[in-house]
Amino acid sequence: MEITVGVAYRIPSLAAASVAALLLAAPAPALAGTVAENQRSTQRTAFTAAESVQAEVGRIRQARFFADSVEEYRAALAPAARAAKEPWLVLSGGGENGAYAAGLLNGWSEAGTRPRFGVVTGISTGALIAPLAFAGAEADAALKEAYTTISAADVFEFGGTGQSLTDTWPLTKLIARFVTPELLARVAEEHRQGRRLFVVTTNIDVQRPVAWNMGAIAAEGSESSLKLFRDILLASAAIPGIFPPVEIGVEANGKAFTEMHADGGITTPFFVAPEPVIAGLQSARNALTTQPIYVVVNAQLQPEFQVTERSTLSILGRSLGVAVKAASRAALSAHAGFAQRSGARMQFTHIDERFTQSTKAPFDQDYMQALFAFGERVGRDGSAFRARPFEDPQVRTAQRR
Repeated sequence: MEITVGVAYRIPSLAAASVAALLLAAPAPALAGTVAENQRSTQRTAFTAAESVQAEVGRIRQARFFADSVEEYRAALAPAARAAKEPWLVLSGGGENGAYAAGLLNGWSEAGTRPRFGVVTGISTGALIAPLAFAGAEADAALKEAYTTISAADVFEFGGTGQSLTDTWPLTKLIARFVTPELLARVAEEHRQGRRLFVVTTNIDVQRPVAWNMGAIAAEGSESSLKLFRDILLASAAIPGIFPPVEIGVEANGKAFTEMHADGGITTPFFVAPEPVIAGLQSARNALTTQPIYVVVNAQLQPEFQVTERSTLSILGRSLGVAVKAASRAALSAHAGFAQRSGARMQFTHIDERFTQSTKAPFDQDYMQALFAFGERVGRDGSAFRARPFEDPQVRTAQRR
């Protein structure tokens, strides 16, 4: 039974309606060049499974670990003096719904109760938020700008590359705008103080999640580490087939090749610990904090009634919506069960029924602004988090009074 629970949430945690809209509204990709040129563009340097395990990124020590390995997880946290002594922040994927976490963090700062986090983890849109959250309240204005002023044109452009339906050059520019050398310096300083920032991607060559130690990368302090930092964020948000994957250069035994990385949500909607730990199959051996772990799920989990149109787009969008919500609920249930068994002090929040605005378009600015405002309100008034992930927020508020 535990094994079933452990793997049940490994459905991609994607913004279902947005994915369906992109998939079916997109024109067919136009591939430039001759057939021979296009065939050559798909070829990559061959490497073995053993080489993929041995591969290193530049000369950055402890740059990453496989996020499904308990041994590597413990080793990554062992030198982090603050990790077990301070609260953690865990940020899920969710596309434009990341506006919820951005607003929540702003409201939390305004309330004066936002803690300093010993560990911050992020996946997909949560990965884009994570470095700014790690930097502290001084980055709140940047978070607000990033999630209330952009549109779909700032994220993608239709025009296939042979690897996806869209090109994410706009998102590449957006990441560069917010991930500056100054931000990297701040992340590196927090890392040196014993805190950790982990961003999860999926290595689709080996079909395993990879947690990147972003502070170690930032601490390297070069132009190449800045590029790698940005590339990892882009990869973590690369929805397969919709956005192009990101190839990251590595080396094993003197052999250079590239790994293909995509959305971290392929393997888990959010990351607290490796799956065997959450399933109760292995122990983290005191790697987890004794302080609260705040899990922010940038998604609506409650059923939403709507008469489904007799169209492929409507049917696929609604069906994907059901799958994503089911996966997120399964993940939350698994983590709540882990917290009960282990005594971990986990607190959960998601976009609950108090938020009623909807949208049919990806990265709708009006929707994102409204969601940011909602997150800001519940962050400020302290009604966002609860120990039981599906608890009625009205009951929680009454209990607090």
